[in-house]
Amino acid sequence: MADTLNLSDSDRSSSSDQSVTNRSNNRSLRIAEKERRKNEAEDSFVLAVKYFSEVEEGTPVFGNDQLDRNLEVVEKVAFSKGLSPEAISVLLEFAMSLCMGNSPCVRVLKCLIPASVVPQQAVVRAVVWLNVSKIPISTQVLFIKWVLTVFDLIDAKDQLRAIYGFIFSFITEENLCPYICHLLYLLTRKENVHLYRVRKLLELQSKLGRQPFLMHLLSLYKVFCPELVTLSIPSRIRSGFKSYNLPWKSALMGVQKRNGLQVSSSISSAFTVKEKSISRKRKHCHLDLPALSSALNKEPQSDLTSRRKMVPLVQLSSFSQMLKNMHRIELPAQMGSLLGSSLALQYLDCVQEESTLLRLNFWLGCALHEEFLFCSQTSEEALQFLNNLLSVQHFLQEGFSSSEAFLYKFLNVWDGSLLRPQILGLLSNIPVIPSTQIGRLLFEPLTQLFFTSSLFFKCGLMECLNNMLLKWLTWHSVYALEDDLDISLNSHTSINITLSGFKDSVMELVHFVGRLASLGLQLEGCNTLLLSFILDFYETASDTFLKFDLPLVVMPPPGVFYPALLATDPVSVDRLAYIMHRYKLNLTSAKSQEKRTEQAFHISRQTFLEFNHYLVFMVNCLWNCRMFHANTDLHVREELLHKSNVPQPWARFDFIHHPAFMSYAVDFHQKCWPGRKAVDLDSIKQSKPWSWYLEYLFNQGFDGLKDFVHSSITKQVTPGDERGDSQRR
Repeated sequence: MADTLNLSDSDRSSSSDQSVTNRSNNRSLRIAEKERRKNEAEDSFVLAVKYFSEVEEGTPVFGNDQLDRNLEVVEKVAFSKGLSPEAISVLLEFAMSLCMGNSPCVRVLKCLIPASVVPQQAVVRAVVWLNVSKIPISTQVLFIKWVLTVFDLIDAKDQLRAIYGFIFSFITEENLCPYICHLLYLLTRKENVHLYRVRKLLELQSKLGRQPFLMHLLSLYKVFCPELVTLSIPSRIRSGFKSYNLPWKSALMGVQKRNGLQVSSSISSAFTVKEKSISRKRKHCHLDLPALSSALNKEPQSDLTSRRKMVPLVQLSSFSQMLKNMHRIELPAQMGSLLGSSLALQYLDCVQEESTLLRLNFWLGCALHEEFLFCSQTSEEALQFLNNLLSVQHFLQEGFSSSEAFLYKFLNVWDGSLLRPQILGLLSNIPVIPSTQIGRLLFEPLTQLFFTSSLFFKCGLMECLNNMLLKWLTWHSVYALEDDLDISLNSHTSINITLSGFKDSVMELVHFVGRLASLGLQLEGCNTLLLSFILDFYETASDTFLKFDLPLVVMPPPGVFYPALLATDPVSVDRLAYIMHRYKLNLTSAKSQEKRTEQAFHISRQTFLEFNHYLVFMVNCLWNCRMFHANTDLHVREELLHKSNVPQPWARFDFIHHPAFMSYAVDFHQKCWPGRKAVDLDSIKQSKPWSWYLEYLFNQGFDGLKDFVHSSITKQVTPGDERGDSQRR
């Protein structure tokens, strides 16, 4: 019995060992099978590529099982791993040579998904085939679309630019023209712009009309050679280069993601406007800033001398490196990627290359128009995109012409609440607008928004217009100094405006704010918060001559001056006093300069009259106790004053009885005469208490009142002065 048990145990042990061995063998077999299949797949792909490289012309297509099998193998590898540069060269040569007709050509073109880069030599040979073989127009269009899709992945562009004239010859083909224009736009350099090409484009324009693709190419030609292109190019061209990368885009992104490459940003076209989608759901596909990348990103970053003697911007890591290679930097074809790199922005600010700015504006304009022009709701992507754009504009200290053109359209459909901080921030960065256009482009839509929006929008708009005026004046003070008061600044900026034109624009802006402020204060019951933002604006406007060297002074309207003077909060009255003090200094300086130099600009006599009128009223109100004098703007009939039963109504708005300062007067009275039970504010008007009261007010932080009293009131009281009130105030 024991022997039997021992035998059964040994049998179980041997069977267990055998099971483990079998599982191990099965695993080995599976690994070997998987490796065999992988090798077979690789061998089949190599054989398929070899087949397309050796296939003879005239080989039949229909019933050719070998062709179908090889095409399936190539498609499977292309859409899963992508094609190597050698495979792309072979397949592109096979497709464009039409050795087996057009049907396999189209199928091969649609599966040309590069795994890394595209050989330039293969693209050049394929372009040459356009003129050799009888390729159908639809297939030619498909090929050019593919070139535009993988343009950033082409390992070099020098040979393509060498055949610029050959590519340009296809522009006369009506179906190819939009795509050839886009390709030429990406390849164009100054040496490519010639008069005969400009004439050919103008001839096509007369035939096809003002097509956007022609206008884009002409605008780039005009940037390089403005003397050759006399045509007026609109600042914002309707639509742009359309999106035609759909057959490859998703597959290319998937391949690059699986391969772990950093060039997926190159897939989306940097200068395109998307086709209108059937779905109404917004995808925000333009709102991701492309990553700064190069088709040569596999080269070591230390090797800054490439075979083309150009340095991709992505290989630079410091400002010193950028300075050393300033004239050899190769910008990415994805102009939108510049916005995501501080080093790229520094290069953009230093070089000021107009062609680069033009291409960047095209990309930015397309993104803004497509994603925001008719947007009805906000999103995190939209907020992040606009905030990035604002930070870029703050870094460059100027806005983009594309965002300016977008804002002029957006203001007409804006409700005043959607993305309000971002839109107002962009609005404050727009450059000077000619006075003949500023009303239509800016004032009309803003007026409608101002009177139909909330108090907070009114305050935000006032802050926006103040920042706009401040940037305009700063721009003038910097460039006018450089150009000796001639601000027709073609060398610095796209703005071309004379000094008189600039003054007209600034004057129109200040008058516009005056109208809005006057009516806004009436609508909001002289709201203190709104008045504060309005006074911010006039603090800037009061210093246009001394601080910004602009010979222009514009006074605030009565609808702003009187509410500020009669405000119930002391801060508003103090700020108005400071503004009047600055106006006086600016006008006095301008007047003295007129007498010293013959070339000084003349300040309008009406401006001096307005200032003197305000000054006299303010002194009579706060100092001389002549509030309702017959010659003032606030004249009230005697019988009405008598019916009011207010004692001495003409003195109710002086420094003691003014609603903004009465609490200070009472506090001073209690400190000066602590034993008195009855409060007699008129006792402050005595000589010594009056001097002490003024010093008490000035010590409360009312520096504006202090400057105003010292500069505008000739008779000041000293502590030992015992003269009467008539001399004192």
